[in-house]
Amino acid sequence: MSEHHDGFSTRAVHSGSRPGRAQGATTTPIYASAGFAYDTAAELEDVFAGHKPGHIYSRISNPTVAAYEERLAAIERGRGAIATGSGMAALATIIMTLTRAGDRIVSNASLFGGTHRLFTALMSRYEVEVVYIDLDEPGALQGALNDRTRFVYLETIGNPKLDVPDITATARAVHEVGAPLVVDSTLTTPFLLDAHALEADLVVHSTTKFISGHGNSIGGALVDLGRFDWNTLTDPDMRNAVSTVGGELAFLYLARQLVVQSLGNLASPFEAYLQSQGIETLALRMERHCSNALALAQALEAHPTVEMVNYPGLPSSPWHRSASRQFLGGYGALFTLRLGSRERAFAFINALRIPKQLANLGDCKTLVIHPESTIYHDHPEEVRIAAGAYPDMVRVSTGIETENDLLEDFTQALSSVDSR
Repeated sequence: MSEHHDGFSTRAVHSGSRPGRAQGATTTPIYASAGFAYDTAAELEDVFAGHKPGHIYSRISNPTVAAYEERLAAIERGRGAIATGSGMAALATIIMTLTRAGDRIVSNASLFGGTHRLFTALMSRYEVEVVYIDLDEPGALQGALNDRTRFVYLETIGNPKLDVPDITATARAVHEVGAPLVVDSTLTTPFLLDAHALEADLVVHSTTKFISGHGNSIGGALVDLGRFDWNTLTDPDMRNAVSTVGGELAFLYLARQLVVQSLGNLASPFEAYLQSQGIETLALRMERHCSNALALAQALEAHPTVEMVNYPGLPSSPWHRSASRQFLGGYGALFTLRLGSRERAFAFINALRIPKQLANLGDCKTLVIHPESTIYHDHPEEVRIAAGAYPDMVRVSTGIETENDLLEDFTQALSSVDSR
């Protein structure tokens, strides 16, 4: 797009748009086709060989998905993207592209429970070592890095700890050992955080959340931000990818050809269509998510029934300065509150009228959950504590409802806690 039309919302609305012009359509259609036909055998041969662009089979690529991937790359200012069937599938694709048995992944200890399960339970079966550190501890990262480190992973906002790591400082330390930094930007989205400017290399999203925005589809994505020099890696598969497509596209080529094509974890055209539509309103929704979350967090922090509110937008947060320095136009939709006991937390959740109680987040609707008894129910206590999942803590994913309605509902729910 022209540099004069390069604002976030303009990119979100217009990038990757391939409407059916002959019919006058204004959105990219859903290409519900398993395979794609060509006029000649030679033409299909060229597509298979990579000498000509084209789609072969929807397990590998699809026109609807490709348009969505172009939009994802545009809003992240990345080199390219791969849309997957879930956020976990996107992360698994990165792991399988960059690691082999005997390699090491270094991860911030503050992790979503599903990610911790993937790293701990599954990676050990394939002899990939995962080392957990606290990025807030001086020297912890440098002590964990070695010549077997294939990437470092962090969440831009820890879920549910809500810590905000210093991305640029982390990236520079990781780059010194020749490895890329992978950031999960699900909670910030590219509207709140410019991962490219902060020197990250790969971005992961659970697009189920804010990018979709409506709780109606499951999806994930990975974006190569174009900062890392894949020529520097010695892995033989990566070397072959570099020789085939060049250093700029090597990671995306290898991830799609080695992992996505083999596992079939590409997003479906229908999910790609829904989530591409979600991107168009991402900026508007995130503005409301953030303003509602800040208003609720401020009100609840002042309420005598609440023992603590954790939200990066509050000056009381240990990560307020880090968030203010790195985020653009808000502090996200998630906050947590602690009420003194599990029983009081349950009573509060049960008394709420507007929010839905479920395990998702990033919906237009406000959602609440008790993470310690749900997402982390089978994790050891030390893992729950490291993630910030305390017995008396409630996680709130703030929606886009009317602010005063949410404030009134949360206030009346706290009244039921007072009576216990």
